[in-house]
Amino acid sequence: NVSTSAGTADHRYKNGEHVELWVNKVGPYANPQEAYEYYTLPYCAPDTKNHPNNKDGRHNEWKVQSMGEYLGGHALRHSGHDIKFDAKDQSEGCTTAPLTEEQVQKFTIAIQHRWFYQMYFDDLPVWGMVGELLPTESEHASLKVSEKDDRDRLEHVSDVSEVSGNMHPYVYTTRNLLVRYNGDQIVQVDLTSDPKSLIKVDVGEKLAFQLHVQWEPTTDMFHSRFDRYLDHEFFKHPIHWFSVFNSFMMVLFLMGLVALILLRTLKKDYARYGLVADMEEGADGEVDEDGKPIKGGEHSEDAGWKQVHGDVFRAPTFLPLFAALVGTGWQLVVLTASVILFAVLGPLHGEVHEERGEVVHAVIVCYSLSSIVAGFMSGKFFKIYYPTTAAARRNEKTAMWQMVMALTVLLLPTVTVFILTYLNTVSLAYGTINTIPFLVIVKLFLIWVFISVPLCVVGTMLGRHASPDSVKGPLEHFPCRVNAIPRPIPEDVPWYGKPSGLIPLAGLLSFGSIFIELYYVLTSLWNYKFYHVYGFLLGVYSILAIVVGMTSIIVVYFCLNAENYLWQWTAFGSGASTAGYVYLYGVYYFFFKTQMHGFLQTSFYFGYMTLISLTLGLLCGTLGHGAAHSFVKAIFQNVKVD
Repeated sequence: NVSTSAGTADHRYKNGEHVELWVNKVGPYANPQEAYEYYTLPYCAPDTKNHPNNKDGRHNEWKVQSMGEYLGGHALRHSGHDIKFDAKDQSEGCTTAPLTEEQVQKFTIAIQHRWFYQMYFDDLPVWGMVGELLPTESEHASLKVSEKDDRDRLEHVSDVSEVSGNMHPYVYTTRNLLVRYNGDQIVQVDLTSDPKSLIKVDVGEKLAFQLHVQWEPTTDMFHSRFDRYLDHEFFKHPIHWFSVFNSFMMVLFLMGLVALILLRTLKKDYARYGLVADMEEGADGEVDEDGKPIKGGEHSEDAGWKQVHGDVFRAPTFLPLFAALVGTGWQLVVLTASVILFAVLGPLHGEVHEERGEVVHAVIVCYSLSSIVAGFMSGKFFKIYYPTTAAARRNEKTAMWQMVMALTVLLLPTVTVFILTYLNTVSLAYGTINTIPFLVIVKLFLIWVFISVPLCVVGTMLGRHASPDSVKGPLEHFPCRVNAIPRPIPEDVPWYGKPSGLIPLAGLLSFGSIFIELYYVLTSLWNYKFYHVYGFLLGVYSILAIVVGMTSIIVVYFCLNAENYLWQWTAFGSGASTAGYVYLYGVYYFFFKTQMHGFLQTSFYFGYMTLISLTLGLLCGTLGHGAAHSFVKAIFQNVKVD
C-alpha cells in the first residue's frame, strides 16, 4: 500500500488514509526485560480486513525494523486494526472463543503481576493495563480510576504475590484511543481502559474486546509532540541542577588541592634536590626537608620520588595486556564522547529519544570507527615501553607485537559477547522479545570483522610507526634513563604510601562526582523514562574525566614519594576503582529502588550492570593513567639526574 508507507514516512496523512497501530509487547511492569509478544496472551484478532482468515490480512505481520530496534528489544507486529485518518469516531472489536483453563491461567498470572501492553500509533507509544484484581462482589462497576491514563495507573498499582480466595482477576475489554491531530498530522495519542468493561476471567467465558477511536483537533504543534513523554519535572528537578553544581565545586576543590600540594611541594622538592646536587659537586651547606639550608648535623641520604628516577619509566608488568587495556580505554573515551555529542546535537538531526534504536545505532557506528583509536594508542604505548623490558635488552625475538594487536582486537568484544550470549540464551529459554535474532548477530559479526578489526590493525601499525626510531632513540621518549637492575621497593611505608590504601579512596571521590547522574541514567534504563538531558550528561562526563585525572595524580605522587615506582597499574586502578562503587550502587538500586523479580530480570539487570561497570572501569582507568603519565613525565623533566 503506497499511501500507508508515505504516511508513515513523513507522518502526514490524507483523509481516509490508513494509520497503522502496531503492537509491541506485553509483560510485567516491574520487569522491563521480561517482555513477550502481544499475542502471547489469548487476545483475539480484530474482525477487520486484516483478520488472519482473510487472504491479504496483515494481522500479526512483522514490521520491518532496523538493527538498533532489534537490539533495543522492540518486536512490532501488526495489530490487525484497520484505523483510518478521519474526524469520525470508529469502533472495532472481536470476541474470543470460550476460555480454556490454560488461557484463564495466563490472564490470572498477567493481572496478578501487573502486566501491561505497549502499542505504537504513528510512532507514538501508548501503554495499557491487562486487568485488575478485585473482590468477588460487583465492585468492579464502581471502581474509581483517578489516574489520567493506564500508564499513570500502572505506577500506583502493586504486584500481588498470591491471589487470595476473595480476589478475582478481571480483564479490561474496552479500550479508548483518543487521537488529537493538527491538520494532516497526529500530535497526541492517549489510551485508557474503561473500568465498566472489566469482565471476570473464568473457564468458558467469552471475552468481547472493543477499541474505540476518537479524533479531536488540536492547536499543539507536531514538532513538540514527544515533549509529554519527557518527564521534565523528574529530570530537571532542582536536585539535578544542584548535583551538577556540587560536582563542579568538587572539581574546583580538587584542582586547587592538586595545584597547592603539588606546586608547593614540588617547588620544595626541586629546591632540595638542586641543593643536594650542588653539595655532591662540592658546595657547602645542607638542607632540611623544606629545602632550606641547615647548619651542622650529618648529611642524610635523600629520600622521596627522585630516588626512583632510574625505574619510574620501566615497563609495567604484563605489558601487552596493559597496552591493550589502555588502547581499549581510549576507544571507550572517544566512543562515549561521540555518542553523547551526537545526542546533544539532537535538535539538528532529530532527537534520539524520538527514534527507536537510534542510540544503539550510534553506539555501533562510533564503536566500529573508533577501533582505530584503540589500535593506535595500544601500539604507541607498547612501542614506547617495550625497549625498557628485559626481553628487549637481551635482543630476544618475540611475538609480543602480535599479542598486543590480538588482545586489543579481542578484549572488549570477547567480554561483551560472553555476557550477551548468556543473556540471549536466558531470553530464548523464556521466549521473550529481547532475544537478538540470528540475522542481526550475523550483521554485527560482519561489521566487526570487516570494519572494526581492520581499523584496529591499521591503528596498531600507525601507533607502531608514530615516531620513527631514526628521529628519536628508542629510550628518548623519557626524561630519565632506565636502570638495568630494578631497585628494591621499601615495604615499611605508612598506609597513604601503599596503593591498597589509596586506590579505594580515589574511586570513592570519582563516584561521588557522578552518583546523582547515575541515578537518573539507571532510572531511564530500568523504569520506562526517556532520558533526554544529554547536556547534563556531557557536563558530568567532563567532570568525571577531570576528577579521575586529579585523584590519580595525587595517588601516584604519594606512591612515588614512598619510593614505589610501580605507578602504572596503580594509576589505572585508582581510576578503574570507580566502577566497583558503580556496581555496588547498582546492587543497592536493584533492591531498594525497583520491584524486579524472577531469574530472567535479575540476569538481565546484573548482566548489564556488569558490562556497564567493566566498560566504565576501563574508561576511568585509562583517563587516570593518561593524567598520571603526563604528570610523571613533567616532574622528572625538571630534575637534575647524575
